[in-house]
Amino acid sequence: MKSMNILSFIFMLTYLLFLFSKVSLAEDRITPSQNISGARTLVSNDGSFELGFFSLGNSKNFYLGIWYKKIPGRTVVWVANRLNPINDSSGLLMINRTGSLVVMSQNKSVVWSTGLGAQKQANNPVLQLLDSGNLVLRDGNSETSLWESFDYPSNTLLPGMKLGWDLRKGINWNLTEWTSTDDPSPGDLTYWIERNSYPDPVIQKGTNKFYRTGPWNGLWFSGSPGLNPDYDDYFVSNEYEVYYTYTLKNKSEISRIVLNQLTTSLERHIWNEGSQIWLPYSLLPKDHCDNYGFCGPNANCIIGYGGFAICQCLLGFKPKSPERWSLMIWSQGCVLIKPLSCQKDGFNTYFNMKLPDTTYSWVNKSMSLNECWAKCLNNCSCVAYSNSDIRESGSGCVMWFGDLMDIRQFPVGGQNLYVRISASEIVAREHGRWMNKAWRGVVAVAVVAVMVGVVLYIYRSRANIKGENTDEITPQHEMELSSMNTSTIGSTTNIK
Repeated sequence: MKSMNILSFIFMLTYLLFLFSKVSLAEDRITPSQNISGARTLVSNDGSFELGFFSLGNSKNFYLGIWYKKIPGRTVVWVANRLNPINDSSGLLMINRTGSLVVMSQNKSVVWSTGLGAQKQANNPVLQLLDSGNLVLRDGNSETSLWESFDYPSNTLLPGMKLGWDLRKGINWNLTEWTSTDDPSPGDLTYWIERNSYPDPVIQKGTNKFYRTGPWNGLWFSGSPGLNPDYDDYFVSNEYEVYYTYTLKNKSEISRIVLNQLTTSLERHIWNEGSQIWLPYSLLPKDHCDNYGFCGPNANCIIGYGGFAICQCLLGFKPKSPERWSLMIWSQGCVLIKPLSCQKDGFNTYFNMKLPDTTYSWVNKSMSLNECWAKCLNNCSCVAYSNSDIRESGSGCVMWFGDLMDIRQFPVGGQNLYVRISASEIVAREHGRWMNKAWRGVVAVAVVAVMVGVVLYIYRSRANIKGENTDEITPQHEMELSSMNTSTIGSTTNIK
């Protein structure tokens, strides 16, 4: 009897543990028969992320969103109903009869929806919060998603998320800043990728460009040279997708990219477990030369001593407004000194450059640099060219047309940019080089002559000093000394 009780206890315990494990495993997903409301949340399988309703600061508005589960203070990474908050805690998330996700308020009005019902009918939809922080709606156990939150970013780019374009679905993956710390509605700042021939990620403030990373050159964005030891960057551009993404080399780290409305910048943060704070890893724009078009068209921005930005017209160009330029108001940039003459032109090489704005550009990934030079030279509208890929010895061709905007020069890194100059400027440049060499030769000869003169002067000065300290020898004295020396020598010989 006692053994039966023990067996019954073990059976009941096993059964309860089984039920508990089933409940635990189900915490990361819901089906149409379930919903999320009040304090109930979904938690990703590894416990990294949590989905639920929340409010911000002193605001009485409620939102459906995703935040880090293990980080105190609720760092929100995604918000569903950014434009239409609920004014109390009565929000409800559910999968409706057509397979769409909907968020409803207390009066059962829909404040947010995925809107999938009109497109496709899901037979057995499941909503799951993944360990990556991606909220995915699938049809049953299918790996193909019907909808996912990673397709609709807020102000945060998590590892594995994409910034760019899904050309098949017509989706633009972009970040938009929050209006304030208590209001996640979209602000004026947007981070997205311009779909030019040579795609170019930009931060836009309203309708104006605020910062540009520079195009991808195979290793990094040309405006942010250098490989990072903590994460891997990837850029994909094909007929189906154009996007940037990144992964962490150390999977145990927690990192995010945020478009911050407080600093008006794009920030990369890493969570410091010891101090329990987010540490800024990088911030863009980082200096005046990073501000879009700081020097205006056809001018090069250089950071000088003390971190001050200095603008220089490209060779063959002059300030459009000399008066404003002299006052260090550079935004109007530079214009050609003399018109270009097409096939008689040449190119001046600039090293360690952030490539110009690619709005008016053309790319061929299979051409060599020599072929690129020839094609640009024979196209009278081409004003500059460069490699589109700097890996190994370089490959691909990118050409620019019109004004060259938003260029800067780095102390190291960057890449070569070849800018068109007129034949007369080539002659002037070569003449200038010859004159510089000639002057260097003259200076070198003058320096040698001065050094020889100094040596002779010192030698003569020492000789004069020595003469002053010696008795004067007359011809008579010389004869007497000579006689004395001869006599002494003869006597010495006789002794031997």
